[in-house]
Amino acid sequence: MVLAKVRALGIYFDSLNENNLPVFSGGELVSGRVVVDVTGDVRVKSLDISARGVAKVRWTESRNTGANTAYTQNYTEEVEYLHHYDTLIGEERDEDCPEEGLTVLHAGLHEFAFSFNLPQMALATSFEGKHGSVRYWVKAELHRPWLRPVKAKKEFIVFEHIDINTPLLLAPQAGTKEKTLCCWFCASGPISLSAKIERKGYTPGESIQIFAEVENCSSRVVVPKAALYQTQTFFAKGKGKQIQQLVSNLRGDPLPQGKSQSWEGKLLKIPPVSPSILDCPIIRVEYALEVYVDVPGGLNLSVSLPLVIGTIPLHASTTRTSSISSNCSTLSWLGQRPEAPPSYSDLAISESHRQDCLQGCDRSDGEGEDQGSLLTYITEFRYLPPPLYSEVDPYPDPVEVCGSTVRRPDTCPSR
Repeated sequence: MVLAKVRALGIYFDSLNENNLPVFSGGELVSGRVVVDVTGDVRVKSLDISARGVAKVRWTESRNTGANTAYTQNYTEEVEYLHHYDTLIGEERDEDCPEEGLTVLHAGLHEFAFSFNLPQMALATSFEGKHGSVRYWVKAELHRPWLRPVKAKKEFIVFEHIDINTPLLLAPQAGTKEKTLCCWFCASGPISLSAKIERKGYTPGESIQIFAEVENCSSRVVVPKAALYQTQTFFAKGKGKQIQQLVSNLRGDPLPQGKSQSWEGKLLKIPPVSPSILDCPIIRVEYALEVYVDVPGGLNLSVSLPLVIGTIPLHASTTRTSSISSNCSTLSWLGQRPEAPPSYSDLAISESHRQDCLQGCDRSDGEGEDQGSLLTYITEFRYLPPPLYSEVDPYPDPVEVCGSTVRRPDTCPSR
């Protein structure tokens, strides 16, 4: 006699976006099916399903306490956002009579529906970082008498939506810096930098219009540049761990002594990245645009403009009057609109990664072209190769040390 066995146990979500990804937000209904494929009659004690959402951080640090003594300190922390449990087959029974009340599944496919609502609260967006992650998943366990349980697990994606169509995120960001290069008692002329962007909030796929003016009255050839950085901060046991990732960058032309250079809306495109995470107590994901002047043999002159990467793109009807006003009299700003978010149909997630994560998901229920395309673009970030990280800010604010007070010259050749 050949014992019947469970051929497969799978989890399938009912609602998928246009890219066959299960994507949800706080308060929404998550529904699906657990499918059991058996080769013959199988006695089942229970089929249980659980859903969890957890933010978790972990890192280790090695410390020396003496010449021959060292120890490793572990830092871990967890925040739970979702915990749901349900029994699809079976009920509580007497442990002394395990054979009573068993359910028999006959040969073939058997489907069992499940559903639950995500909490009506601010959920952390799904995220994978160097020292931590935010993950949501559904897990099914099929229990049989005297046998090990059969398990299946399927992740789903949660977005805590950030609408960039708010006054705070539509406000222009600007900054001005100046420095004088000096060596002992010899000083050259100053280098000045002014930079501005139209707003604080952007979505992946957009291009940031950078308005900047650099004036070089020093004796060196300098190069204006811009870079978009992602900063990941992890918290555990009262301590923080911060790393920085270069997301995108560009450079201008070399600027000789006595010359100036203006950027009238130079474009820096935002690639697929995770949205900002600002409400999780143990993980923060923040962005900043650094417009800086690369000074050879000296500290760079840098202006940092904070950004928020959102999930709801700019509305076409949003007024932009306030975004073209400026208090920087040295700049001539152009009131141009940023380009609309591009079509992402040509951005394909690796098929192998998609199949690994979405095996068995064969239904699609798109939510809307604009919203779906943006979520596709954002979720592609989850399948990119691990980025290079830097735990030291490569462009810190400059600190000048000079032997005497240096005054700005009255004239500059570029004026």
